[in-house]
Amino acid sequence: MEIAAVNYYATGLIAKCLFMIQLDSKYNNILVSKFINHTMKSGKKLLAQKIVYGAFLEIQEKTEKNPLEIFSQALKNIAPRMETRPKRVGGATYQVPMEVKKDRQATLAMRWLLGVVNKKKGKEMKKKLAEELIFAAKGEGSAVKKKYNTERMAEANKAFAHLARRR
Repeated sequence: MEIAAVNYYATGLIAKCLFMIQLDSKYNNILVSKFINHTMKSGKKLLAQKIVYGAFLEIQEKTEKNPLEIFSQALKNIAPRMETRPKRVGGATYQVPMEVKKDRQATLAMRWLLGVVNKKKGKEMKKKLAEELIFAAKGEGSAVKKKYNTERMAEANKAFAHLARRR
């Protein structure tokens, strides 16, 4: 198994690793291994791998496309460009719109995707995940809706952009 360090470029989402991440055994992709780690609960990595790889097989069967392309397109469509962060000024708290860094975009996209999948009931996790990834790749689904709501909130609070700390 290979170990990836410092920078990785995939799906247009660039991030810096502060620690070593093992590439996943099947696809040799760091974003897939990070997604498996996000999916994992209580240290059960094998179960998380079964879920993610099973979802990728479902995607392959339903769309007859490369599941990595669908996965990367889904993450691109879910990742927000702007978000609001609370800033306290003179006793009042304002929602200040700020750009989202690339590594946070990937993390938020994975978190929102899994949050949507976990809220759905009635099917196996891998089927729900595959379904939501396909919807997200098309620009549909609840995770993409969450992105649009976040960006709409940032747009609505543009008046407070002058409060953002410039770096």
